[in-house]
Amino acid sequence: MMKPTSHAVAIGTLAPGAFDAVIDARSPTEYAEDHLPGALSCPVLDDAERARIGTLYKQVSPFQARKLGAALVARNIARHLETAFAPMERGWRPLVYCWRGGKRSGAMAHVLREVGWQAKTLEGGYRAYRRHVVERLAELPRTLTLRVIHGATGSGKSRLLRALAEAGAQVLDLEQLAAHRGSVLGGLPDHPQPSQKWFESLLLAKLAALDAARPVYVEGESRRIGQVQVPEALIESMRAAECLMLEAGTDTRVALLMDEYRHFFTDRAALETQLDCLVGLHGQARVGEWKALAARAAWAELVARLLAEHYDPAYRRSALRNFARLPDARTLHAPSPSEEAFAILARKIST
Repeated sequence: MMKPTSHAVAIGTLAPGAFDAVIDARSPTEYAEDHLPGALSCPVLDDAERARIGTLYKQVSPFQARKLGAALVARNIARHLETAFAPMERGWRPLVYCWRGGKRSGAMAHVLREVGWQAKTLEGGYRAYRRHVVERLAELPRTLTLRVIHGATGSGKSRLLRALAEAGAQVLDLEQLAAHRGSVLGGLPDHPQPSQKWFESLLLAKLAALDAARPVYVEGESRRIGQVQVPEALIESMRAAECLMLEAGTDTRVALLMDEYRHFFTDRAALETQLDCLVGLHGQARVGEWKALAARAAWAELVARLLAEHYDPAYRRSALRNFARLPDARTLHAPSPSEEAFAILARKIST
């Protein structure tokens, strides 16, 4: 790792707006797994080039690897100068980072400074940023006043969060960040979940933007949302927080879930694949009955049965066990699935 210089900035001192752009000089695969929010991917070595250099370093010599690497890095920086960086004016201030804040970001930042731009590197690179994320996620949730919205599946918790946000309240929508609704049918069509690290980057960016002097509304979640894990400090803070209980009649819940799960109506194979995940809990016979309802497009009946036979028992088993203050929760009632009904609820809560 390069020694810190006047051209390097520590992650802990990085102020919003201090740079006009953040440039990720790592490979596309590294960037895809996680990166600083808002960073632009401008690799100085792509995945194949990086692997080629690594093989040459081990099998031939470090000198030969550095010589080829320098040529490839120079070529790629030149391409970025001719494309992504071409419109930038003289006063442009980019921050460049790579894995350790070493050769890749150092090479790019040096060239950018030679052009005349005020380029700096991130001290310690992505590794320092990642340590920062982990440390802050262990601290920030404990500084917030959380109000946790509970309710059985289909009661409209996500819709209430959106209405609260529109009413000006502070909202932390974990399912939106995780790109998953948190149940066996919760995957979003054509929207894969983020990696665990990227989820945590998004979460930290959201938490850091919240005002600790105002309450933050969040849905009562389990530790895992689809394939991503909610950080322990946030889970602990949620489970110790004040609770609100959202209730809705069966017709309202069925209508809300039919709206959320509408994509399954045109992809029965995907629905059946997800229902198969419940065979261990409910047996082949019951899951077969659910599939038969889907086969004849009896969607309202299917949703009602899933609520009564799967979701509601699971909710009753977990909610009281995990949230100590739930028995004291203020109860809210959603009279209909309409947006206006939830807007009225949100105004009652946030005023």
